Amino acid sequence: QVQLVESGGGLVQAGGSLRLSCTASGRTLSSNHMGWFRQAPGKEREFVAGISPSGGSTKYADSVKGRFTISRDNVKNTVYLQMNSLEPEDTAVYYCNAVPSIMAPLPLLNRWGQGTKVSVFS
Repeated sequence: QVQLVESGGGLVQAGGSLRLSCTASGRTLSSNHMGWFRQAPGKEREFVAGISPSGGSTKYADSVKGRFTISRDNVKNTVYLQMNSLEPEDTAVYYCNAVPSIMAPLPLLNRWGQGTKVSVFS
């Protein structure tokens, strides 16, 4: 059974940057579209960014477009999220999951990782 482990979160001032990582174990996800999601306090989990298996195609939520960059290293079975120009509204717990397609960014795996918390202060 695949296990996802997110890391890289932290406390950062508005305008700062963080790089999140999501590493899969149990099986390779190199043939899967992958996505980053986030859940802010009191809100539902939402899609943030997605990437195709080759890394050649990406998709972003409007709220992060131009500030976040998703990438992947299939050898390391890891997906990254580079977050720049962070805003207090980006405060949330961030999760990764496989998705059917970056154009249909719904989580495929029932079991989520523990997530990594990002807190942005002004």
